[in-house]
Amino acid sequence: MADKKLQSENTFPSLKELLEAGAHFGHSVKRRNPRMDEYVYATKNGVQIFDLVKTRQLLEETCQYLEDVTAKGGKVLVLGTKGQAAQVVRETAEAIGTPYIVNRWVGGLFTNWDELKKRIERLIDMKKKFEEGEYKKYTKKEQVLKKREIDRLERMYGGLVSLTKLPDVLFVIDPSREDVAVREAIAVKVPIAAIVDTNCDPTQIEKVIPANDDALKTVDIIVRTIMAAIERGIKRAAKNTQAEAK
Repeated sequence: MADKKLQSENTFPSLKELLEAGAHFGHSVKRRNPRMDEYVYATKNGVQIFDLVKTRQLLEETCQYLEDVTAKGGKVLVLGTKGQAAQVVRETAEAIGTPYIVNRWVGGLFTNWDELKKRIERLIDMKKKFEEGEYKKYTKKEQVLKKREIDRLERMYGGLVSLTKLPDVLFVIDPSREDVAVREAIAVKVPIAAIVDTNCDPTQIEKVIPANDDALKTVDIIVRTIMAAIERGIKRAAKNTQAEAK
């Protein structure tokens, strides 16, 4: 698998690739959540070890699920704010045009969507006016203030400009870290798919991918695989639209 590329339609990470990426390492037994025990193969030196056969199977099931959602025109919001995830999430999400968050979850994004949507729309409007030169009529100081506001909104909502309604699925890297987002998704009944480590509670996760969410290589290989599935769904949706138009 080449670096910096999505998994192609005909490839899927092998057990060896997942092993080499360190996907099998969970947390220490001291941090164990017993609800994750069904995905654990063994404990070595006090560290829980994932059953990678199950990990790979559930990754494949999640990919099919997300592909089917996007093939029907649905949107998947990808959330990964931890350092191991942010870069690959931003890079791959922008490449395929799926909404994403890599800085921090904005409280109320789901539970106060109507209000937060206005801020996303304001960002879109301000960027358009800036690019079309409409702010040139303002003083230099006013232009600087406009640019600062655009930059602030971009940091918070830049990855959400393609989101016109609540997403059909929230994909999360490390739901224990993103607990506020998870609670909001549950509250508004947005299904959750996630990379879930041994310290997490998987009970309200629709699609669980049991794996090491701290290793950069693991997060990278899984995120790229997930994004490839989303991209396949987007392409299927486009083909369906074209077929209906004929």
